Amino acid sequence: MKKMTTTRLQSLKGDRPIVCLTAYTTPIAKVLDEHVDLILVGDSVGMVLHGFDSTVPVTLDMMTMHGAAVRRGTKKSLLVVDMPFGSYQESPMQAYRNAKHLMQETGCDAVKLEGGADFTETIYHLTSGGIPVMGHIGLLPQSVNVDGGYKIKGRDSKTHKKHLEDAKAIEQAGVFAFVIEGTTEKLATKISKAVSIPTIGIGSGVGCDGQILVTDDMINMFPDFTPTFLKKYADAHDLIEKAVKDYTKDVKSKKFPGSENSF
Repeated sequence: MKKMTTTRLQSLKGDRPIVCLTAYTTPIAKVLDEHVDLILVGDSVGMVLHGFDSTVPVTLDMMTMHGAAVRRGTKKSLLVVDMPFGSYQESPMQAYRNAKHLMQETGCDAVKLEGGADFTETIYHLTSGGIPVMGHIGLLPQSVNVDGGYKIKGRDSKTHKKHLEDAKAIEQAGVFAFVIEGTTEKLATKISKAVSIPTIGIGSGVGCDGQILVTDDMINMFPDFTPTFLKKYADAHDLIEKAVKDYTKDVKSKKFPGSENSF
């Protein structure tokens, strides 16, 4: 199949839903690449693989390492790497320097950053300099400390205007698509109809042009994590635990290694 590009992704709006998942390692990327349109190396890696309580501690070096690993397993899908907290907020020049680093060191197709109208200058600076940008509005995980927690957006219809303004502003600044996270379905649908570029939802309902989930959540690596928006499609946690128990039992009983496992 042809390599997915930003322009090909944009052409899917109104044609069919766009399929996206996260990856942080080469083996998972190889599995996803056969099926999805877009692979995101999300800063969620901090919580999923490194045990952080939020995405805030994630560094540029961490995103570079995981981005390069995923690149080695990705041939078809559009590969997007998150810009971590503190790597773009200071100035458009800082953002360009760090985005260039991510693209050169990982080989990704685009970067993603969080924020609405306040970041239009930064987005324009990146896109005019040859760096494709994916946006992210609604619930912003990197701003969780300012927000006072993970709060669903759009419950009060009076706030819809601000979110719509954010969406239109980053579209005009040059993003090729954007994530809508943690909003009511009504608001996300309204935003998706108001812009000409794809919207990718997570916890924002079926009205978006595509959907994304954290792969490790979707395969139930964390049984205690059960938010309303998440559907679990496998039980990797129990599968791995059973394998470990069986291995432990075989080692203790000297059933492993057997003659067929020895030289």
